[in-house]
Amino acid sequence: MTARILFAPNHPKPILDVALALKPPQFELMIHDNGTPEYYRAAEDADFYLGMTRNIDAKLFAAAKKMRLVQLLSAGYDRADLAAARKAGIPIANNGGANAIAVAEHTLLLMLATLKKLTGLHADVTAGQWRSGASAKAPVHELRGKTVGIVGLGNIGKKVARRAAAFDVTIQYYDIARLTEDEEDALGVRFVLFTELLRTSDIVTLHVPLDASTRNLIGAAELALMKPTAVLINTCRGPVVNETALHDALKNGAIAMAGLDVMSEEPPKPENPLFVLSNVILTPHAAGPTVENWTDRFRNGFDNIQRVHAGRKPKWVIPELVDIVR
Repeated sequence: MTARILFAPNHPKPILDVALALKPPQFELMIHDNGTPEYYRAAEDADFYLGMTRNIDAKLFAAAKKMRLVQLLSAGYDRADLAAARKAGIPIANNGGANAIAVAEHTLLLMLATLKKLTGLHADVTAGQWRSGASAKAPVHELRGKTVGIVGLGNIGKKVARRAAAFDVTIQYYDIARLTEDEEDALGVRFVLFTELLRTSDIVTLHVPLDASTRNLIGAAELALMKPTAVLINTCRGPVVNETALHDALKNGAIAMAGLDVMSEEPPKPENPLFVLSNVILTPHAAGPTVENWTDRFRNGFDNIQRVHAGRKPKWVIPELVDIVR
């Protein structure tokens, strides 16, 4: 029997082609942009949702009387209305780490770009300033020998640790779920307390979900603990960092640099004060999507939908809703 999947938003053709190539034959895709009247009407007939987190809201759950699973193509789910999902009894699953390698690679990219002053060097070359002595004013550094502090050693954090190890760094981590000693030895990491990590790391990189416990996890007090030579990397969620406090820390030299793929407001306003600072490198929440992992995302998504359609329990249900899975 054919089951219907509400697929949103309507992605560009190359991505949509991947979805259509992997779609199992017993499913029909109803493709609509999030939040449109057609989107909510289609929800009434949908057995499943597959897509991004925008407009996973009370209006969707009120319409989706037949829906059995919301399957996200992303890792993050902070935009979804979890209370409405719980009330409707519909679990939400994220995407099983399909973008973890991409985010880990992007994290290393930002580490290197900040230490090497990549954007400044590019600007010098395009302005006709070839080997202008800029490195004396803004010295570049090696990653070798640095202490990297990973906050959140989940799927992405572990992949960052494995890749950073190739640069001959010391890796320490803080996570509420601590590894065993054998697991730490195998990964080449050691556990430290959160404040200890902030005080002793040359690079602090954030890999935590956004929830009440991690919102403003890095604020003025935490930034004050960091070395004045330290670099902060954030590829998880913008509100994990208090952006005003970060701006002040960067402007006043409390820390040296920041590399951010995420911001508190997305897209940011043109007058965002971080834009005028030379010691911050910004990318537009672009760490996750790659040509390669769209296939992984759809493969995981369709696999999970097939599990539920066959009467089995879904994988990767977000922690806040695990208890409603039947």
